Amino acid sequence: MKPLSSEIENNFVLGVEWVDRWQVYQRLKELDIPCWCETNQPLCVEINHPLAIIQVWSVIQQLRASRQDLIWGLEQSWKSRYRKF
Repeated sequence: MKPLSSEIENNFVLGVEWVDRWQVYQRLKELDIPCWCETNQPLCVEINHPLAIIQVWSVIQQLRASRQDLIWGLEQSWKSRYRKF
């Protein structure tokens, strides 16, 4: 019997617009997240650890979020980090 971990599929296809695919691909490579895409094919990502899931989500959010949402997120982060108790 195979261990459960070897039976779990860890390759995912990202629903990224064709125009944004290269930018996402480059960023994931910078984060050392295995990914690949062939000509006229969707971007595929290999998720090997929980942190990779969060990093992929973050990269996608940066593309999809409005400028105002990104600014709000930064402001909230700064407020929580530098809040004096």
